[in-house]
Amino acid sequence: MDLGLQGRIALVTGGSRGIGKQTALLLATEGVRLALAARGEETLAEAAASIREAGGEVITIQADLRSPAESARVVAETISSYGRLDILVANAGGSIGERDFAAASDADWEETFRFNVGHAVAALRAATPALARSEIGNAVFVASISGRAPASRGAQYAAAKAGLIHAARSLAWELGPHGIRVNAVSPGSTLFPGGGWERLRAERPEEFAKFEAEDFPARRLATVREIADAIAFVVSPRASGINAADIQVDGGQRRPSLR
Repeated sequence: MDLGLQGRIALVTGGSRGIGKQTALLLATEGVRLALAARGEETLAEAAASIREAGGEVITIQADLRSPAESARVVAETISSYGRLDILVANAGGSIGERDFAAASDADWEETFRFNVGHAVAALRAATPALARSEIGNAVFVASISGRAPASRGAQYAAAKAGLIHAARSLAWELGPHGIRVNAVSPGSTLFPGGGWERLRAERPEEFAKFEAEDFPARRLATVREIADAIAFVVSPRASGINAADIQVDGGQRRPSLR
């Protein structure tokens, strides 16, 4: 299916590995010109090389997206390089600090919210004028199953992802009159090279197998390609009727974690 994305400009934060990298690669095959933002210079270079090998055009921006100011900067640099912006994929995020409530500090909670919600909101705020000028202007906030399903640990991450989902849905209403769609895509536990679930499968294979068998209808985790397919469709004109949604790509997963 032609997604109608040829020649469009997209910024993918957290675009150097995992879901972000796979989404960027897939968008490149659809003719999208890309900007990738992430902390790691080496992984950014590797991701960019993969995109160029596939015939895509890409720039890289090294940034610590735990700072909302850095999110605004990468948007500004993308627009400066390409002259416009059509798509924002706010994929960067993660949990900061201790996962046990008794051990997690106020700073752990604040920084986790800043990294997940703050980064996405700051990027969208900076991108809004450019997205409003685009015929297909839209943003996807990459959230998580953790934003809707409780786990026994890591409450600050779950609360941040729930906030991210609600921010996307609320901002869709505020920005809709300006022609901007905003959606969330919520992956479940996802396997990719070098990721935490792959390490867990190698280190604790019996526990991992039990998790797959008991928590997934198809008895397997999602893949990064499956998540990227959903994101690429949602940001495309083919999905122009999808707005203010939280699209779950979790294989029917029952809980966010095996612990």
